[in-house]
Amino acid sequence: MCPCSSSWTAEAASPLFGLLIFDCDGVLVDSERHATRIDVALLAGYGIPIDEAEYVRRFTGIRHVDMVRELERETGVILPADHLPRVRAELRAALTELGPALAVPGIHAALDGLGDRPRCVASGSTPEQLRHMLDQAGLWRHFAPHVFSSTLLDHGKPAPDVFLHAAAALGVPAGRSLVIEDSVPGVVAGRAAGMTVIGFTGTARAADRRPERLRAAGADCLLDRMADLPALVARLEAGG
Repeated sequence: MCPCSSSWTAEAASPLFGLLIFDCDGVLVDSERHATRIDVALLAGYGIPIDEAEYVRRFTGIRHVDMVRELERETGVILPADHLPRVRAELRAALTELGPALAVPGIHAALDGLGDRPRCVASGSTPEQLRHMLDQAGLWRHFAPHVFSSTLLDHGKPAPDVFLHAAAALGVPAGRSLVIEDSVPGVVAGRAAGMTVIGFTGTARAADRRPERLRAAGADCLLDRMADLPALVARLEAGG
């Protein structure tokens, strides 16, 4: 959760990257399509018509509370106080049904292939959501207790706060941190933090045009298969 202390040190890692920082939704777990479907249906019921393609284009990587504020400003519709709890409850039920299938394909092998490299999660989901998703996907053991939520900070992505907080908590300079992100706001946040950023496209749907958007946002390189992450990290450290 956030904040936390760490037993890891920069010296335990490679000469270049002292910390690997993973986004959660769309990088570790394939949850965003379910969250999108649920939220779009609820918003329509409140008189805010937005289709899934627009929702994905505009709000992927943005904290839900920030999205709500923006929609309320645009439409003049004030969402009911129980909107966020309803979204979270419906999403929790959907993700519980998925269980281990929630994990992004190849992520377990990738994490095993990275060995004992220091790593953490930095996400816009709430601490409770993060624990549930990572538990369901069988990934909590790979990261606990180094799981950081921007909902406990002043600003979410595209501000760099959660990445800088994570690096500081683990005692690693931002310039020696590597971010794995699947959203434009996440890539922008990583670059603003002064970190190297891998843009992950493995969970993107064709309509998102996400590879081009991630590159334009400043991703240093792209990754479309999570199983290839260890080799890509090694290549970056070798200057390739």
